[in-house]
Amino acid sequence: MLFNLSRPPTALRRSTSEFLQLCRQLPSARRALYVTSRSKTMSEPKVISVEGLSSSEANVSGSLRNAPRVHPPALMASVAILALLRSESNKFPPSTIIIEQYRPPVDRHVVGLISEGESPEQTAIRELEEETGFKASGVVQSSPLLVSDPGMTNANMKLVTVDVPFPENLEMPAQKLDPGEFIQVRIVELAKLRAELQAYERKGFVIDAKLDHLASGFELAEKLRQPKSST
Repeated sequence: MLFNLSRPPTALRRSTSEFLQLCRQLPSARRALYVTSRSKTMSEPKVISVEGLSSSEANVSGSLRNAPRVHPPALMASVAILALLRSESNKFPPSTIIIEQYRPPVDRHVVGLISEGESPEQTAIRELEEETGFKASGVVQSSPLLVSDPGMTNANMKLVTVDVPFPENLEMPAQKLDPGEFIQVRIVELAKLRAELQAYERKGFVIDAKLDHLASGFELAEKLRQPKSST
């Protein structure tokens, strides 16, 4: 599942240059422990802004804050990817991809923004290969327009499920990351996804809501398939 698991910020603070220098020196597994912290007033925000809204519903008026995208795309803002890894000869159980990454508030999304002239499905296949190295053979299905937090922002996304088949055994390809990207790739069996996320939580990671929803749905489907015990 190409959704991130993030460690919360620690007490250690570095400037941007020190942070990048540390990242180059540290093993990738430890890079998530070092974060930057900078207070800066932005005159022109690149991704989101904050605006006040007034509302009136059922004769009750009030105000709220909205964080819209500054330049919202016409249709989709971002793509989430569910990669289905499978062996055509049943050498390994059906699995998926999850990633570990600390995500500071910068103009970057783990699964990438849709490029101009590119469909969400094309974005999903391209970003999957860039972020993880895995090549999808095609798209299994695409979701409709989705919003994660419509009470706070107009940012939207699309979930694209892609097929990643292997003739026999699973092979780990090399990532094609951009400079400054530090992403740990993990392969997890779908049947063990819930247990893996619980283990991450015990380690202090924050679970992406979409990833947890997938695990909950898969777990519930497995329970519903089990025959009811007779009393």
